[in-house]
Amino acid sequence: MVIAVDFDGTIVEDCHPAIGEPKIFAFETLREMQKSNHQLILWTTRTGKELEDAVDFCKKNGIEFYAVNASYPEEVYETNASRKVNCEVFISEKNIGGLPGWGEAWQEIKEMTGQGIQQENNYSKPSFIDRLKAVFK
Repeated sequence: MVIAVDFDGTIVEDCHPAIGEPKIFAFETLREMQKSNHQLILWTTRTGKELEDAVDFCKKNGIEFYAVNASYPEEVYETNASRKVNCEVFISEKNIGGLPGWGEAWQEIKEMTGQGIQQENNYSKPSFIDRLKAVFK
């Protein structure tokens, strides 16, 4: 899967323009995603030196992204076009209900890709979409 990830408030605590402390299990989970051959995109509002600092911070913590603020490495940003990421999943603390936690996010991604652990009673935790549908029914 192609997974886009926000930086401030998602990978690290939100201290923009400074870089906050890493969120619990963020880098460990991102490394597991890469080990499972998912392509990670850093998708953030940071630009210039602030973006370079975020990318460097992630590299120091073992994460190099497939693309940064682009859907693929060769993409050229067009200022007259809508800036939208092409991905299957976007992880951000701004999701409805917030970021449940990196462990929960990883479990949901594994379930989406068929890698989730089946429980003996065949009960599985409702997905985010199922929980959202329940709110609006």
